[in-house]
Amino acid sequence: MGAKLSGGGGGSKLHVDQNAEINVTPFVDVMLVLLIIFMVAAPLATVSIEVVLPKAVAKPQPSPPKPVYISVQTDGSVFISDFPTSLETLGDDIKKNIGARDPDQERIYIRCDQKTRYADFMKVMNALQDNGFYSVALVGEDDAQ
Repeated sequence: MGAKLSGGGGGSKLHVDQNAEINVTPFVDVMLVLLIIFMVAAPLATVSIEVVLPKAVAKPQPSPPKPVYISVQTDGSVFISDFPTSLETLGDDIKKNIGARDPDQERIYIRCDQKTRYADFMKVMNALQDNGFYSVALVGEDDAQ
């Protein structure tokens, strides 16, 4: 058995007024619970035993060496970083660029234009091998689609 508690005549039985206010009570309850959890857990996270730590005596690590980039353009011109060079002086110019580092352990990065002739690229590779640079990496552009 049911009774209609709202007053008024002729309105629809199924008509419900919308409430546009946000009910923040559950949000406040959750925040208070989290606050209590953090208040209880914070003292447990701190270390209460006193320890005198030794001084660190490790030498600072040197920064990694600057990589060497060789660029070959479509007309066959060769650059080390931003500086022009030729195939005849390529080995000497790279040795000046790397300084006292070992050429056998040095990685050389080669960049070529997509329209560069394969023969020009191979001349650069042969010049590198003739001067003792055997670790070569090819630089390409990622295909981001």
